[in-house]
This record gives sequence, structure tokens and C-alpha cells, in this order.
Amino acid sequence: MTHPQNSFYNLSIDQLFRVAESCGFEPTGEYFQLNSYENRVFDLFLESATQKRLICKVYRPGRWAKEAIQEEHDFMAELLEQGIPAVAPKKIDGATIIEDGGLYFSFFPKARGRMPQEFSSSDIQSLGRQLARLHTVGAQKKAHYRPTLDLDWFGWDSLDILEEWVAPEVWHRYEDASCQIIEFLEDHIDDHGFIRIHGDCHRGNILQTDPVNGQKELFFVDFDDIINGLPVQDFWMLFSSDESQNSDELQQFLKGYEELRLFDDRQLQLMPAFRGLRIIYYAAWIARRWQDPSFPRLFPLFTDYTYWAEEVEAIEKIAWALD
Repeated sequence: MTHPQNSFYNLSIDQLFRVAESCGFEPTGEYFQLNSYENRVFDLFLESATQKRLICKVYRPGRWAKEAIQEEHDFMAELLEQGIPAVAPKKIDGATIIEDGGLYFSFFPKARGRMPQEFSSSDIQSLGRQLARLHTVGAQKKAHYRPTLDLDWFGWDSLDILEEWVAPEVWHRYEDASCQIIEFLEDHIDDHGFIRIHGDCHRGNILQTDPVNGQKELFFVDFDDIINGLPVQDFWMLFSSDESQNSDELQQFLKGYEELRLFDDRQLQLMPAFRGLRIIYYAAWIARRWQDPSFPRLFPLFTDYTYWAEEVEAIEKIAWALD
């Protein structure tokens, strides 16, 4: 019997079309594979006169339990129910997850929108309001099967993995800076403020509509990384420069956010440390995925000294600024 992980690495387009057809869709045979490190995502062309395109998402085996994927889908459905734009999966006989050969498939409508090239001041305020609405829904209940910001997993376990990967010449510097960042977060995070958040809220996960008549609308996509965490975790990737805590953009964003939802400004001091934690966790994520044949191709410098020299400089700069 083929292991689901191997089926995922060697996913055939025949299986994809067969699953789509079993769900009542009629693929033309034309498709594009979209960029996604974690999952396999395809843009399928359909024969239907009313629906020409369909997005198929195949989840990486072993990453999320089926219940955790369902919480992702349920959260998007909750957003839509409350009038917040979201691209929720289609229901097939009442289910949004289809299992085939040990793999989980979901089908989404093709989102009508594009990535913004730049943001005006009014766009930034609109983005703040949109995220406030998302967080208001997120605060209505906790996710039981999704991760909670756990510094053991995101921080210490990641650091343990990286000891075998970081160039020996810079390991002790990398370890010292990482410990400062993780310990800072341990001292300052209050988990009483945890809610469901987007979890991967960078500008690449924002689309905008361009209506012929009316005002454009900004909305978030890709809810694959939903976790229970602090609202500020959805801020820092939108404002990732070293001076972002005091930037004009962030102030405009908070102005829009606080029109709809209160925010504890003390969380802003955590933004640099969250940036550092992301660097550590992201490196460990690559290491955890290294057996995937695509990852050595995607990250060819990961085993080189120069990669780790740049990484250690980045986290040292953050660690030194925390004091």
C-alpha cells in the first residue's frame, strides 16, 4: 500500500481529475499548479458554462488532523455568515473535505481579485478595519484542534532541530540570540488575550477587487495557518520593517482597526520578538520538510554557511534591540 506521504510527493494529475469528477465537476484537462510550499494547489479549468475555474487544495499528510482542517473551513464559513469576505471551500454532499488515497482534497471557488501593488493611506485603514472584523469573529470561540502559540513547539523545539543544521561556526551565536528572543516572549506573552487569528497575515495573502463601479475591497486569503494567538501576531508581517512599531502605516492601520475593535497597545512591543521567532521557526520548518523532494530544490542554500551567517545577523539584531 502506498504511503500517503509518497502519494503527496508524487501526486498525479489523473488522481486530481478523478477526485474532481467524483465530486460532480467536469475538468477540461487544462490546469495550472499554483505556488504553495506546504500543500499542493491547482487551478482547474471546467466545462461548466457558469463556473469556468476551480481551485483544488491537497493538504500535506501529517500536518493537520482532519478536525483541524475542518476548523479552518468552519472559520471561513463563519466569516462569510457575518458578511466578511472569505473564499470558503465548496460543500460536496455536505462535506468540505474529500478523502482519497489517504489524502485530503478541498475545492474552492476561484477568487476574483489581485494582489495590490501598493497601499494608500485609506487602503491601510480599510485593511485595519477588515482585520478587526476578522478578529472579532475569531474571538467568539477558540479552536480546539488548531495550534496555540506554544513557545516550546515554535521556539525551543525548533531550536533543538536547528542544532544539526546551523553552520557550526555560528551555532553558539545563533543559539544565544534565539534564547534571548524566546525568553523575552515567555516573560511578556499573556495567553489570556489569545483568540483565533489568521496566523500567516502577510501582504501576499491579501487580495483586492477592482469593481467597474463602486469601491475596491481588500480581503484576506489562505487560512491554512489559523492558530490561537495574540492579535498582534497578525500585525507584524504586514509591517515588517525594523521601525514598524512606530511607522505612519501602522498608525493608520491601528486607526482603522480601533474603529471596530479595541487593541492593547502594549502588544506592539512584542512585534520584533515575533519577527525573530518567525525566523527561527521558518528555518526549522524547512528542516522538518527536507525529506520532501521539492524542498532541497526550493532552498538550495539552506545547508551553506552563507545562509546561516545571514540568519544569525538577522536574529542578533532583533535580540540586541529587545533590551
